[in-house]
Amino acid sequence: MTATLQQATPLTLTQLSLYQFAIDLDKPLPVGIQRIEQRCGLVLVAQAGSRQEWVEISPLCGADNQGASIIGFSQETLDEVSQQLLAILPELQQQPIERLLELAERSQLPSLAYGLSLMHAKLIGKLDGHSLTARTVPLIYRQAHEPMSLVAERVSALPETSLSVKVKVAQESLEDELQLIHQILAIRPKLKLRLDANRGFSLEQAIEFTACLPLESIEYIEEPCQNPQDNGTFYQAIEMPWALDESLNQPDYQFEMQPGLTALIIKPTLLGSLEKLQGLIETAGEHGVRAILSSSLEASLGIEAISRLAQLLTPDEIPGIDTLGAFSLDLLVSSGKERSLKLEDLTLLLTLK
Repeated sequence: MTATLQQATPLTLTQLSLYQFAIDLDKPLPVGIQRIEQRCGLVLVAQAGSRQEWVEISPLCGADNQGASIIGFSQETLDEVSQQLLAILPELQQQPIERLLELAERSQLPSLAYGLSLMHAKLIGKLDGHSLTARTVPLIYRQAHEPMSLVAERVSALPETSLSVKVKVAQESLEDELQLIHQILAIRPKLKLRLDANRGFSLEQAIEFTACLPLESIEYIEEPCQNPQDNGTFYQAIEMPWALDESLNQPDYQFEMQPGLTALIIKPTLLGSLEKLQGLIETAGEHGVRAILSSSLEASLGIEAISRLAQLLTPDEIPGIDTLGAFSLDLLVSSGKERSLKLEDLTLLLTLK
């Protein structure tokens, strides 16, 4: 009887804190055709009962390393998210944790909806038992003016267990990128390549580029065309499987099966609540389309969450989370770096007890 009463008593949010962080990168990370050299975000801390959890909320926004605004990713700004959190956290204190889900569904800011629903999942133990593992698809891209020989060294150093790699394309000349891909396959001929064009090609360029590639070595190409409506025409011309990525982040996106569509590359931070995430995964599966979770260049705290979600929601797919190598520091959870930021190292924005 006591156990039944305990189960019926809803967990209450007793302590809430909000922090901000900024982590410099050891090398620039690609955001489409842009590059960033610092990653900023928020950490929400909540206590319910005897359990305390941390959640990273890091919209992919701000400025690139040239001072230009990042385009094509988060529609909200970090300031908008932090201001909304500062407004709603007092409403959450001493409330049942289900209020997290209510506010997540009401929020028009995808990263906030994701963070609130993820906090609920953590507090109820939904992610328990899904341990962080090294499952990831290595990311291969060429830094500005980097010799091809250095890229070749990284490819040669890949573990023999690596069956697929993700390669950024539509960033340099077609000739250089074709050379890169053929070099990767010359070193590791059994690798399957996941190409990521980030809508960088016109229809004509996409066809010209992929016509020079061995189709059997390409798993798929993400967002091959500047105009997503051209993806079907691209497939008719080349018959190369393609995937959606940026398209999923549009507020009005609705799943529609199309010829050649083989995968959805889902960035939870850009999509929204876990309920929306699970619904999209289920819809894709009903049409035989793969759902692959991917990072929005989160720090280690956010990457750990995506890794656990992938084990829970897409256990047969390896997530695209090989982005921590560029980070100078970890955030609260270790990925093996020499130093990990603790809460006292972050900027405290609000605490409620």
